[in-house]
Amino acid sequence: MEISVLQHPVADHETPCLILGVVEGKPPTSLLQRLDEALDGVIGRAADCREFRGETGRTLLVHGSRGLACERLLLVGLGKEQELSAESLRRAAALAAATVRERRLESCSLALAHLNSRLPVAVVTEAWVEGLQLADYRFERYLAADPGRPAPLARLTLLADSDSTATAVRQSALRSQAVCQGVFLARDLVNEPGNIKSPAFLAERATQLAAENDLECTILDRGALEREGFGALLGVAQGSLREPRLIQLNYRGATDEQPVILIGKGVVFDSGGISLKPGENMDQMKMDMAGAATVFGTLLTTALLRLPVNLTGLVPAVENMPSGNALRPGDILTSLSGKTIEVLNTDAEGRLILADALSYAQRFAPREVIDVATLTGACVIALGHHAAALLGNHQGLLRRLRLAGEVCGERLWPLPLWKEYGQQLKSEIADLKNIGGRPAGTITAAAFLEHFARDFRWAHLDIAGTAWQEKAADYRPVGATGFGVRLLVTYLSRLCGGTEKRPDS
Repeated sequence: MEISVLQHPVADHETPCLILGVVEGKPPTSLLQRLDEALDGVIGRAADCREFRGETGRTLLVHGSRGLACERLLLVGLGKEQELSAESLRRAAALAAATVRERRLESCSLALAHLNSRLPVAVVTEAWVEGLQLADYRFERYLAADPGRPAPLARLTLLADSDSTATAVRQSALRSQAVCQGVFLARDLVNEPGNIKSPAFLAERATQLAAENDLECTILDRGALEREGFGALLGVAQGSLREPRLIQLNYRGATDEQPVILIGKGVVFDSGGISLKPGENMDQMKMDMAGAATVFGTLLTTALLRLPVNLTGLVPAVENMPSGNALRPGDILTSLSGKTIEVLNTDAEGRLILADALSYAQRFAPREVIDVATLTGACVIALGHHAAALLGNHQGLLRRLRLAGEVCGERLWPLPLWKEYGQQLKSEIADLKNIGGRPAGTITAAAFLEHFARDFRWAHLDIAGTAWQEKAADYRPVGATGFGVRLLVTYLSRLCGGTEKRPDS
């Protein structure tokens, strides 16, 4: 999507569609009054008959008149002013995007300044631009060309009312574009089918990402993993013909500073292994590397924004398949840390590869480590599809992540990690077992990971319920959502220069 910023009178702006947000219950702005006069009072009549008064989720589309330069005027309800937020604006923008796509329009313009809301223009701009772009995304790589299919929005013009406003709008739009590029990369990777998406494929994409964005990339193949002693990761990978990889991406935005480590679960397809999953919806298990995709997307956006932080992404990439060589229930693995693990369920494989990645992260003397994984079905039972689970060993880190989620609309909800939960992981014949039974499944999975994260500040994000959409909702299309990229970029931005500058508490 090509985005431009123009300082121009809104009522005199020529465009196929002019979009305005309208706050419910407020007197019409001078701009809205002028537009209504040019339309012979159609907006006022719509309000009088309760067809449109700015309510959340409502729109009013009218064709222009001789007194207007725009061909169409699209009013989008924003709800009551006290409920106005960046998230409500993103959802309003998604509604506008759906309306524009339905009309097969490839260009539109957005008036920003007329709202006169309590929100800064930068926040308003980022929310609108993110919502429009994220809602307009489609994964159509494997569809035949169809002239009847609506095309994506090609051009968006943002209308500002002054030089200073135009500068703020332009900067915010550029930031939103960078964020959305990271989200789109994550969505594309998750949506790729399993026959395309091998560990080697992820490694190739990482190499390409590094070359194009001034990142450093290191790939450990099977031989290197064996020499290093990645016993848990290799145990998961042994049932597949496709060789595992450990992918490392480094971004250097600061000097002489400990890196933040992001670890993303990279199970490119999860059949469950010998503990085979049911056939229903198994096709969705191509998304079990959504954590890895989030890490890739976050690295891309961080590089595009040139954030002053050192960031390392680690992706243990494997395929979990049943075969004559596959890991069996009852097997014991020796992890990179030296801890032995009794595997009672081969479908609890994500925690095994993350365990080795967490141990490997210690070599970087990290400032903090955040892992992202579609780890447990229990998380979906606990939180549904509205929030990701948040656990870890440092309350300051958890609090800041949760706050970043509230800011960007990717919400996290904390779960306890009391030592009593660890009792469920005691094994009679190994240091740990990889499952703790049905009770508190999301928590015991995190309790397992905690054994490998005791030497640094660590947070675990279980995104099992938020990484995939079976039905489109707001700015999240069917399929991959890219959840976590906006969250982590928001967190990192605040960490290295935002309102919570380098907090240690």
